[in-house]
Amino acid sequence: MIRRVVFAVLALLLLFVPSVVNADSGISVLDSSVEVHFPSELIFNLEADSSADIVDARLHYQVDKTNYAQVTSEGWSDFAPATRIETRWVWDMRKASLPPGAAVTYWWTVEDADGNKLETPARLVYFDDLRYPWQSLTSDGLTLFWYEGSDSFARELMDTCKQGLNRLKPICQPEAWSAEASPMPVTIYVYASTVDLRGAMIFPQEWTGGAAFTDFGTIVIGIPPDQVDWGKRALVHELTHVVVHQATFGPYGALPVWLDEGLAMYNEGQLEWFFQSWLNKAVSEDELISVASLCSPFSAEPEKAYLSYAQSYSLVEYLMHNYGQGKMLELLGLFKQGNTCDAALTQVYGFDTDGLDSRWRETLATPTAIASEAWQSHPALIGVLSALATSLALAGALALEEWTWRRSRKKG
Repeated sequence: MIRRVVFAVLALLLLFVPSVVNADSGISVLDSSVEVHFPSELIFNLEADSSADIVDARLHYQVDKTNYAQVTSEGWSDFAPATRIETRWVWDMRKASLPPGAAVTYWWTVEDADGNKLETPARLVYFDDLRYPWQSLTSDGLTLFWYEGSDSFARELMDTCKQGLNRLKPICQPEAWSAEASPMPVTIYVYASTVDLRGAMIFPQEWTGGAAFTDFGTIVIGIPPDQVDWGKRALVHELTHVVVHQATFGPYGALPVWLDEGLAMYNEGQLEWFFQSWLNKAVSEDELISVASLCSPFSAEPEKAYLSYAQSYSLVEYLMHNYGQGKMLELLGLFKQGNTCDAALTQVYGFDTDGLDSRWRETLATPTAIASEAWQSHPALIGVLSALATSLALAGALALEEWTWRRSRKKG
């Protein structure tokens, strides 16, 4: 997947050069080119002739992504039997989309009415987004593509990714960190705006700001060069999803959502204040969501989604601070082996999902209790803090809309 853009362009151009494939069967393939229309479709073209009517022509293709078994799919072209045919098969990305840079290996099989068969050599096409003049930076198994902003902008993002990877090392298996042993390298496409990003996606939401295609090891994200601080946190979040997925990939299922999202938020750094405010509010009003509910996809309602992310961070923080990174490494290893959430938690920590829920809740001091104790000692200070809290709550309500991009992730 790691390659220079110039070679990708040359490889793409070669796909449009007709090539003649002959065989003793008497069937000749005159053209098997591919048209890349990013992000909407791939068009596979075929032109062939034979001494007898060609009655069958089908495309076979394999997608380069994380799999336990190599999967070969077929596309059936539509044509009238004849001694010479021109046909095509269209991969409509509205039905099954690919991220930018995805590699597809393809070949055709052709059969005529006399029973003669021909299989063309396998060829490779990259689903590249060639609308922008991409530049690239590669280091330690990471490749970052960008087209707007200076070299220092790209290096700052790359350095942030490396720092995020280093923080994850103690809790992930060593093979996830070796460029040679990793299932696939990580590729990051940094679009210059959320508008440009949405133009690279099928059916994007208006709040889409980034997405992790975990099975492809690919991240797409919109980071304007003047918003690099926001971009660094968002990028580390998505990168964590990709790397944890690679470290725990197995045929038995995915991580519980609270653990997947909690690790991503924890790796960003300290929980941001507006997420903390949602957690504090839920604690004080006794409206926390159960850990069992957080094992499944989060609610589409913004308020519940914000709280779900905040709780997920808090749960991971509780496990890491009270039991250490070694226990988290064991937990992720058990998920990789196919253990259920309850079984994995019990084996590592000695309690199941409900036990985690009750123990974690006991560590959450309510804002009311904190305020009551502080009021007795510093009533004047509490008055100032109360006014400040009101202002922050108002600002937080406005800022929360900016963070709805978190709900846009696509998991492969």
